[in-house]
Amino acid sequence: MQGIQVPLWVWVATLVVVAAIFVFDLLVLGRRPHEPTRREVSVALSIYVGLAVLFGIGVWVFEGGQYAGEFFAGWLTEYSLSVDNLFIFLIIMAKFGVPRKLQQYALMVGIVMALVMRAIFILLGAAAINKWSWVFYIFGIFLIYTAIKLARESLSGDGDEDEDFQENALLRWVEKRFPVTQSWSGGTKLRIVESGKRVLTPMAVVIIALGTTDLLFALDSIPAIFGLTDQAYLVLMTNVFALMGLRQLYFLLGDMLKRLVYLGIGLSVLLAFIGVKLILHAMHENELSFINGGENFDVWDIPIWFSLSSIIVILGVTAIASLLKIRRDARNGSTDSEVSPL
Repeated sequence: MQGIQVPLWVWVATLVVVAAIFVFDLLVLGRRPHEPTRREVSVALSIYVGLAVLFGIGVWVFEGGQYAGEFFAGWLTEYSLSVDNLFIFLIIMAKFGVPRKLQQYALMVGIVMALVMRAIFILLGAAAINKWSWVFYIFGIFLIYTAIKLARESLSGDGDEDEDFQENALLRWVEKRFPVTQSWSGGTKLRIVESGKRVLTPMAVVIIALGTTDLLFALDSIPAIFGLTDQAYLVLMTNVFALMGLRQLYFLLGDMLKRLVYLGIGLSVLLAFIGVKLILHAMHENELSFINGGENFDVWDIPIWFSLSSIIVILGVTAIASLLKIRRDARNGSTDSEVSPL
């Protein structure tokens, strides 16, 4: 497949528009940090989802249903994996004691950092795939390994959520190398003067924690998206639209995230499916075939309509099963879930 021919001006225009949206948000939040209302996040989330749908329709009109299906499959997958990230974001906010009115700004800056780093990761991944087709095997095996690991953690149900976040090497180095105040009096500022010395604020540490943690999650999600489309532009846009609405999902869902008790299992099935798809795609590209009864059968390359349908079914079953379990536990008077949400 030749792929989408994206002119340079489209890349530039896309990056300019995305940057303008994020800069506008940062300026507004920096001047007026506040805890958003449910109506505010609902309206913003509806706009971002609407823009993603319009973008997908545009891809359909200009490039055809194949690439539109790839975008929607990638977008849904990225969004579902991003919901899992919100658990860790909640833990980070609690660990550092971020005031509610400052959480939106911290999330926004962290998301911008994550998007920049993800863009670099996507370009490197696309270059590797174009040069070495066997990279699909590595991505596929890695996703299957991640799926098994996530399923085991979800089924064990004996882990402490607070243990799921551990300070990475960069964060430990920053805290050791630079003096950090424990006061939130600086608001959204990253550095302030305290006792005659310039020190980092907790906001700076939290932003680094959010941005680098999201990048670690991208090690799973970006290979998964490449399993659905090998078009770098579409991979970038699935990440853009997923991250755009991540901040609103954080405030809209909140404690409701704990109701998705089977989310970990659902995501493990999703990652395993995409991992198998990647391996089959690599075998198909390498023109491998099997002999059965004297006839050659080429390896099946899972079509995008099947992938998109499977993703919708997996996510739907996960949500319905979670809600049914919550209702059953409520009727039985149980407050604990047998399956860890992570």
